Amino acid sequence: MRVDFYQLGDATAESVVASVGQRLVGEGQRLLVIAEDEALLARLDRLLWDQGEASFLPHGLAGGNDDSAQPILLTAGSDAPNLARNVLIADGKWRDAALNYERAFFLFDGESVEGARLAWKLLAGRDGVERNYWGHEDGRWVRKA
Repeated sequence: MRVDFYQLGDATAESVVASVGQRLVGEGQRLLVIAEDEALLARLDRLLWDQGEASFLPHGLAGGNDDSAQPILLTAGSDAPNLARNVLIADGKWRDAALNYERAFFLFDGESVEGARLAWKLLAGRDGVERNYWGHEDGRWVRKA
């Protein structure tokens, strides 16, 4: 399984969720987006509805009757009723449940960098885990490790 750590820098969690979501949905894949912060989930919900003049990213907030049909499901939990094999942790709080997915995207900022460092170290010795670390600099993603 692959874990990509994204240090946001001058990027926002919202922009990364939209970018990753657009790419995965375009490939026919599903995504679970996790955040404990209800305000962040609400911002993501609004953002995904407005991805251009005539497009949006199909998604839903967990707890609805059609959770299983959502290509992108926004939730505070780590279960994927939409059968996603990709998980994106948007709030900078690592969850080991992410290791149950094929790919994890872990977003963190300056406030959550210590937790990200700890998660990076804890994953170093895990069999079958490939780690990548990306930083956002001058408007683009640069691979750091």
